[in-house]
Amino acid sequence: MSRIQANLLLLLAAAIWGGGFVAQSTAMKAIGPLWFIGLRFAVATMVVLPFVWMENRRAVKPLTSRNWLLLVLIGITLFGGAATQQLGLLTTTVTNSSFITGLYVVFVPLIAVVFLRRAPHWIIWPAALMALCGIYLLSGGSFSRLTDGDFLTVVCALFWAAQITLAGSAVNETGRPLAISAMQFAVTAVLALAVAAAIEPISIVAIRAALGEILYVGIFSSGLAFALQVIGQRYTTAPQAAIFLSSEALFGASLGALFLGETMGPVGYAGCALMFAAMLAVELVPELVRRRNAAA
Repeated sequence: MSRIQANLLLLLAAAIWGGGFVAQSTAMKAIGPLWFIGLRFAVATMVVLPFVWMENRRAVKPLTSRNWLLLVLIGITLFGGAATQQLGLLTTTVTNSSFITGLYVVFVPLIAVVFLRRAPHWIIWPAALMALCGIYLLSGGSFSRLTDGDFLTVVCALFWAAQITLAGSAVNETGRPLAISAMQFAVTAVLALAVAAAIEPISIVAIRAALGEILYVGIFSSGLAFALQVIGQRYTTAPQAAIFLSSEALFGASLGALFLGETMGPVGYAGCALMFAAMLAVELVPELVRRRNAAA
């Protein structure tokens, strides 16, 4: 596969994820947020299971009890991220959600600094400041104008960053990325369905009305896009992969405008641009510096 073809696969994955924001928003016209989360991740679990079976056949050693506990913890953080993102979409726009969620790119190294005591790359601090300024501009120049959904989405980005950090450790320990995916999907589905059954109404009519969105997010966002990412990243460079995958936020905003008629003022778009620049800086600068030092 050529690098151009690989980058196109990554671009397609980002577009699918961007479309997922629209599906998540429109689904709640028919079904409660927690029922939607539970059903989408139940579908995602079933999509991934055949690949887990093939992965297990090649496994060298079984998972330990510590591995299983870590996988459950990853599922809990994924549930936290999915729930806060979905609830946030009740009172924020797809555009805001897609860009604020993307800040997990900035939060991941910050978590490593706080909890893992890892020395950060210098770009983390200006990127974090850029991200904060971006949120300020997204609010129109006043944090008081941010909605509850915006704040929930910031919490979502923190959960996403924690999930990525834990998943990275689990992959290094187990070498089973597909098993990790299936387990986190299953834990999220069980938790969401349990809470939904207790607090949200449900009917067959509601499920049918949201079935298209449930299947899209469950099959394509969680299954197909994940596969495209894994394949594409094997045939391109890390900086190029970061650029194409970060375009998820741009696709989310564009599709929100196209299908939902969302708009914002110039200041809001400037905030989106600043957050996007912070995401790219965190992904690209360390890799480019490493490659320059290696070539020196």
